[in-house]
Amino acid sequence: MVDQLAYSEENAERIAAVDNLFSTTGQVLARPGRVLVGEGRLLKLCRRRPQAKMFFLFNDILVYGSIVVEGRWCERQKVVPLENVVLEDMEDGPELKNRWLIRTPRKSFCVSAASAEEKVAWIEHIEDCRQRRMERTGEVPTAPLAAAWIPDKASAICMRCCSKFSMRHRRHHCRQCGFVVCATCSRSRYVLRHISQKPVRVCQLCHQMLQDNAQNRGRGGSDGKEWSDDDELDRPDFTIGLLSEALNPQVLSVSLGKSFC
Repeated sequence: MVDQLAYSEENAERIAAVDNLFSTTGQVLARPGRVLVGEGRLLKLCRRRPQAKMFFLFNDILVYGSIVVEGRWCERQKVVPLENVVLEDMEDGPELKNRWLIRTPRKSFCVSAASAEEKVAWIEHIEDCRQRRMERTGEVPTAPLAAAWIPDKASAICMRCCSKFSMRHRRHHCRQCGFVVCATCSRSRYVLRHISQKPVRVCQLCHQMLQDNAQNRGRGGSDGKEWSDDDELDRPDFTIGLLSEALNPQVLSVSLGKSFC
């Protein structure tokens, strides 16, 4: 059904409407063979608070952006190839219900749907389109996935040195492990190529382990080349409860093959 819609006038009009939402601030989404499968408003858990975002699922990409004027204007467009998307189910939290984790090489984050039915629909649609995409192209994702950031309010202390945060002692995030850390514990910078070509903030523990990993592979010191998801970081015992409460992903098993159009 998706293939039949690829060159339909209705599909072209729907994609043009999404292009208009982002105006000149985003890349043009219309291209031969691309189908807009669905769209909707989801809450995205940001570092300080959940924010409403518009999500657009195509047969080859997932697009999302900030809502400026409901139904008329969006900005900060983000485009993720579906082969680079991994979903993990999550239990309901005290603030966000019907949530799940979207993991990508550049950024990983939690989103929440308005109902359990909507959550299931989104997950099934994304998984189905991703599976079809990978079967059609033969592409296999190779980039490591970014760590999801622990929300600011999940920890009142640095998750490395245990110092208490204040107006002057501010929170920061390690781009490798996602922990909430202080400036002293995150002075180091490292090139994580799946996130940025420029050095990004990492905590001291991650920096040391990244360097050790690179040296073990014979690639020198702080060039930041390749970090395996299988390489585990030591996490202090006091963070385990915080991680469980803030993220606590449970890997989702979804049956595929269903047509959604």
